[in-house]
Amino acid sequence: MLKRILYLGYYLKQLEKDKYVLFLNYAANKSKKSKLRLILDSFYSVFRYNISLLEYFQFRFFEKDHNERLKWAGTGFMYEYQLKMNPKDKRDILDDKRKFYKYYGKFIKHLSADVQNLKDDDYLVKRILSNPSGKIVFKVYDGKCGRKILIKSVNDFDEESLIHFMINNEYDLVEEYIIQHPELLNLSPSAVNTIRIFTQLNKQNKVEILGCRLRISINKSVDNMAAGNIAAPINEKTGIVIGPGVYSDITKPQEKIHPVTQKPIEGFKVPFWKETLQLATDAALLFKQNRSIGWDIAITEYGPDLIEGNHDWCKLLWQLPVNKGMKDVLIKYLSD
Repeated sequence: MLKRILYLGYYLKQLEKDKYVLFLNYAANKSKKSKLRLILDSFYSVFRYNISLLEYFQFRFFEKDHNERLKWAGTGFMYEYQLKMNPKDKRDILDDKRKFYKYYGKFIKHLSADVQNLKDDDYLVKRILSNPSGKIVFKVYDGKCGRKILIKSVNDFDEESLIHFMINNEYDLVEEYIIQHPELLNLSPSAVNTIRIFTQLNKQNKVEILGCRLRISINKSVDNMAAGNIAAPINEKTGIVIGPGVYSDITKPQEKIHPVTQKPIEGFKVPFWKETLQLATDAALLFKQNRSIGWDIAITEYGPDLIEGNHDWCKLLWQLPVNKGMKDVLIKYLSD
C-alpha cells in the first residue's frame, strides 16, 4: 500500500492537468457516468490495478470490468518489471546515448559525434556538415521521448560554429539526419518514422519478440506518440501493418489512412523486415544484463539503422495499437 501511495504522489506531480480534464470530459460523455464517479474510480484504479491516473482513460477503464482491467500493464507494474529486468546499475549503457553509440556502434549506420569527437577530428566535422540529408540533429545524452531534440540545416554552421553552438546550448551529441526509405517517406515525410521492436530474453537467454510497432508522424518533426503521433501494429512474421494507427489521446479517432498524405496505413509493408528483426535480435543479445528492451530502428534505402534502446519502454506504445492488455505476457518472465 505504501508503494502505491508513493506512486500516486508521483502521478499527481507529473499529471498533465489539462489532459486529465480533457479525458475526463470525453469519458463522461461516452460512458454517461458522472465526472465525480470517474475521478474516484481513476484514483481507486491507481491502487487496485497499479496504473497511472491518465492510463485509467487511455486504457479505457471507464468501459471495462474488473477482469479486463486486470490484463493491462500500467506504469507502476512496468516500473517494477523493468527494474527487475534491467537493473539500475546496468542501464547506463542504454540511458547515456554516448555510451550507447559506442557499444552498439556496429548496428548504427548514421554519423554521430559528441563535442570531444568533433574537437579531436576535423574530418568528422566536415563529414557531418556535408551529409546527404542537408540536416543535422542535436540531442542531449539522456533525452527521452523525442524531447530536447533540435533539427537544423547544415547551412547554419561551419566547422567552428557547430562546436560553439553545442557547448552554448548544452547539446551533447550531433548526428546526421537520417534519410528514411522512400516508402516510409511517402507514408509520412514530416519525420523519420521508426520501428519499435520489444525484445525479451528468456531464462535460456534466447530472444523472444514481445511485439512490433510502426511509429508514424503526423505533421511533427519526431514520431513519438507523446508528441501527438500514431502507432500501428506490425505482424512479426511478415512485416505488414495489421491495424490502424492509434493516438494516445483518446479523443482522437483511429487512422486507417494517413490524415495528411492519404496513404493507407493498414497493409503497409515495412522494407527490409527480415534484416530489421535480425538487428533487434542481435542487439538484444549483445549485453544480456538488460533483458527487456524496446529498440527504435529507422529504415533507410540501404537497410535498418539502430537509433536507440529503451530499458523503460512504453506500455502505451506496446498495448494501445493492439487494443489489448498484455500484462500476462510479462508475468511469466518474472518467474524465470
